[in-house]
Amino acid sequence: METAGLVLATAAFVGTHLALSHPLRLRLVQNTGEAGFAALYSIVAILTLGAMVLAYWSIRISLPMWIAPGWWWPVASALMLVASILLVGSLFGNPALPMPGGAKRAMQAPRGVFAITRHPMNWSFALWALVHISLSWSPRNLIVATGILILAIAGSIGQDRKKRSTIGKAWLQWEARTSFVPFAALLFRKTPWRSAFPGWVALGGGLLLWLLATWLHAPSVSRIVTLAGGGLD
Repeated sequence: METAGLVLATAAFVGTHLALSHPLRLRLVQNTGEAGFAALYSIVAILTLGAMVLAYWSIRISLPMWIAPGWWWPVASALMLVASILLVGSLFGNPALPMPGGAKRAMQAPRGVFAITRHPMNWSFALWALVHISLSWSPRNLIVATGILILAIAGSIGQDRKKRSTIGKAWLQWEARTSFVPFAALLFRKTPWRSAFPGWVALGGGLLLWLLATWLHAPSVSRIVTLAGGGLD
């Protein structure tokens, strides 16, 4: 089957990412040092991502098994805007990123996207996957999106475990003030709603990213409309 290569490439990307990020990380850092591990991680990530992309585009475009109705597409686009804001916001002040000062940042009150979820980056990828699955059921789309969804959720679980062991009490306090599931900390009043404003950088950067992605997706949407027979009912 022509999809077998994509399944293997996606499994390699997801599997190596999870393995290097969590169970194998400590041993590899001890043997190679932080710089050596970072180089190894980057090389493996680039190679497996490249293999997944090549395998994706090697599969010929065919009629999807299912295409979302027309009313859902604007909703999906709005969800992608939310995902873009979460992604951009996660790049600033994130105690989970492998940078100095993570424990200090985890001791601060959660604000912006971190008041929404302590895993804004991974949830942006999860939203991306769920939206793409909801829009079109083609084999290659389902394989890649499912892989990214698994990586996002499993990666978040593994990240919590890793941070508990690396920065200890600071991360436990961060967990107590934030939530895994988006908006749960706000709904259960662990964090005040006024803290959830993403900030102008996250909003502006997210909007620009969303506009760029929407523009780049225009040809793909056009092809789907053509395959659907000229319109989305």
